[in-house]
Amino acid sequence: MKIFPILLIPEKTDNEFEQIFATWTDSGGTIRRLGKYWVKDEVLTKQPIAIYGNQTFALVLAQIYNVDLLSPDDTLIARLENKWIRRHIELKQVGQVVENDFPVFIKPVVPKIFTAGIFQTISDFRQITTGLPDNEEILVSSVVDEIQAEARAFIMDGVIKDIALYEGTADLTAGRAFLTDFMNSHKTLLPNVVVVDIAFNESIGWFVLEFNACWGAGLNNCNAGKVIDCIIEATVNKNS
Repeated sequence: MKIFPILLIPEKTDNEFEQIFATWTDSGGTIRRLGKYWVKDEVLTKQPIAIYGNQTFALVLAQIYNVDLLSPDDTLIARLENKWIRRHIELKQVGQVVENDFPVFIKPVVPKIFTAGIFQTISDFRQITTGLPDNEEILVSSVVDEIQAEARAFIMDGVIKDIALYEGTADLTAGRAFLTDFMNSHKTLLPNVVVVDIAFNESIGWFVLEFNACWGAGLNNCNAGKVIDCIIEATVNKNS
């Protein structure tokens, strides 16, 4: 019988969290819903844990309970060949953005420090990044017109555990084949558990949209039972 660590999740949850909760407990695992998660619980220091929640929640708990969280290199996408990303992506700093870059999609390398999106002018971008240092790293991407579909996949040891559409419609069989080819040649560049989002455009086909960590990514229609091992393995207990 599989031994589950104690899963730590936020006190306030949503439907996706409840799917994880049901799968975990039905498999014999224990879950703790944490309100004041920044207060250390000595009981939790004596046994393996797994963490699933937003970035602040997860990173604070990882520090308190001395565990590592597996996360992909967010800058990797800027180093991939065009056949995988189908658009120009460049790693820049906030201070390096110029008027001629626009309109453009910009995403912070450090998640959530500002809202990623398409910016029409440099003034729009400056407004949302007020207060950030000029050397803050960002990913600057050309805009792909008319994305017909987006899909999320949870991956473990290079194998797709589940994949599901969360926006639009497209042939997901072709999407799975594309992602399998990508992982076969790039899995050494990613942690052993990772979430990969892909998108589809009728003119250019499927392409890699972004990478996410399993400890913080929503299910986005993936089956909780199929991806639970990805969530477990995303937390590395140093003393176990």
